[in-house]
Order: sequence, then structure tokens, then C-alpha cells
Amino acid sequence: MNKPAGLYIHIPFCLSKCPYCDFYSVPYSREKAALYAEAVIRNIKHYGGRYDTVYFGGGTPVLLYRHIGDILDSADITADAEITVEANPCMASGEVLETLRSAGVRRLSLGVQSMNERELAFLGRRHTVKQTESAFANAAAAGFDNISADMMIGLEAQTAEDITHTAERLSELGASHISAYILKTEENTPFAERVMDLPDEDETAELYLHTVRELARLGFAQYEISNFARPGYESRHNLKYWRCEEYLGIGAAAHSYLNSRRFCTERDIDAFISAPVQVTAVTDENAGGWEEYAMLKLRLTEGLTYAEAERFGKASELRRNASRLPSALVNAGTDGISLTPEGFLVSNAVIGELLYNE
Repeated sequence: MNKPAGLYIHIPFCLSKCPYCDFYSVPYSREKAALYAEAVIRNIKHYGGRYDTVYFGGGTPVLLYRHIGDILDSADITADAEITVEANPCMASGEVLETLRSAGVRRLSLGVQSMNERELAFLGRRHTVKQTESAFANAAAAGFDNISADMMIGLEAQTAEDITHTAERLSELGASHISAYILKTEENTPFAERVMDLPDEDETAELYLHTVRELARLGFAQYEISNFARPGYESRHNLKYWRCEEYLGIGAAAHSYLNSRRFCTERDIDAFISAPVQVTAVTDENAGGWEEYAMLKLRLTEGLTYAEAERFGKASELRRNASRLPSALVNAGTDGISLTPEGFLVSNAVIGELLYNE
């Protein structure tokens, strides 16, 4: 790693699992959490490296708040590093957030999903609207001014007014970044077995476009398919993923991209805890090629420049293919191309036309 990389730490513990979630997680226990933290530290020291972003994802990373400081102390982190911890609003007490802040955490990612009690119940969330409001207040009191919040689109009986209410409340409470995701029914989750009256494809598309417009009105600029930020508050860590920059993943089910190789750790917390060094499997020996680079960059509103495409010998092909697509889906400028919000809705098809249309 010639320049600082990103460090992702997967914390797989949860008090309960949301019915739509297919991420790897296990029931929380204090004893196993302590062993897991020790294994994380052991692996960070093994890999070495220097990092300018650190992201604790999960699961419910805030459950390990007492261990975050020791984990960060074990890594070589730049002075200006962006350090993020995901937290559920119902666990964001003053004590917890003050402990995180003292440990060096600079950014919170709150799993809000909605500011509507009916929608929270539908999603099986543990927190209430009032607890979300308290979480923001506690965060401000602890000194956090960089707070991201998740919100979910395409829920049962959801209306444009519901989305506007959630967006406005998050703005009022002090969010600097919002990640807005369309609900997907993943296999092997309780939602996959449930009969639900979800919005159809056209209705969901309009809810997404409404979200984009409302967040723009509130001062959140879209910079990726699902991510919006006030100026200067884009997620530096997640931008590493979309710009094909290097990052190391530590923990059960964590993924990494280092030295043009993608590899992952098995989804087995006991194996991770017991192994001297996490056991990984290579998923791509020659990552970072044209198709992967283009697909990731086209997730961003900054898009893909022709100069970048020319590095792979693809600039003329990209220009030609972009010229065949409607302007409602693709912005084709003199320097490069990017997808519109409408294009993001059908991004797989649009990117396929851009990359594979002979």
C-alpha cells in the first residue's frame, strides 16, 4: 500500500436481526465480543499498513463501543482520518457517544430508516422516532458534527409525503449525509417469506426520484446512486470503493481490495476468533480492470471521464455507445459521461449498453 488505504472492520453482532437484512450477523454476547475485538487487533497488527479512513460496519458496531478505542490504537491512522461507526438510534446514549468521541471517532452513521412509527414497525426496527431524535441530540452534545443517516424507500404503504417528512426531519435534526436505499427483498430473509403490498416498479421509481428532488431542495447533493451529502460531507471511505482505491477488510465476512486482488474472509465468527490470522479466499486475482472500474465509477454522479477510459483503450467506444443513449439517462459531455437520476434507476441496463454495445 503506497498511499494510505481504507480500513473496514466488520462487527457482526446484533441484538436482533431485521427481517430484510441478509448481512452476516450473530447474536451478541459480551464475552464473545471481547474475544472478537482481540482478534481484530491481532489482524490489524499482522497486516500493518497506514489508513486515512476507518469504517466500523455491521451488524451493530456500536455494541463494541468499549473496544473501539483499543482497536483504533492498534492501527497506523493518519491525523486527518475519517473514522466512522454505525450506530442504532436506540443504542446511541450520551455515554456511548462520548466514549466513541473520546476514542477518536469523528463520524456517525445512524440506522434511522424512517421518521415514521408505522414504517419502523414494518421494518422491524428496535428504535422509535423519539429515540432517533435523542440520538441526534446526544451526538451533538458529544461533539459530533458529521452525522450520516439511512433512510429507506419503497416500503409498504409509503407515500411521497412520508419521504418528505423523513427527509425534512433528518435535515432539521442535523444530518450532514443521507443514504437512501430502495428496499430489496433478499433471499433467505423473513421478508422473502412474507406477503407484502410493496409499491410496484413504477411507483418505486417515482418515490426514488421524489427523494432525489427533496434532498436536493434541503441542501443534500447526490454524489452516488444512493448517497447524498451537504458540501464537504461525502463519505471518504465509501468513495474509495467507488473509485477503485485500496481498502483492507478485517473480520468475519469482510471484503478487501489490495494490490489488484479482491479477497474475503469466511462468514464464520468462531473461525475468525480462533485463527492466528483471518483465513481469506481470493475472489478476483486481477481486479481493477476496465469493466469493474467503469461500473464502479458510473455509480457516482461525477461519472467516468474519457481520459480514464483511454487508460484502458476504451474512450472512443465509450463516446460511441454514450451517443446512442437518450439524454434522460446519460449526461454525455465533452470530458466524460455520467448517469442521470433516471439512469441510476436502470443503471445495470444503461451500464451494459455503455460497456458492451458493439
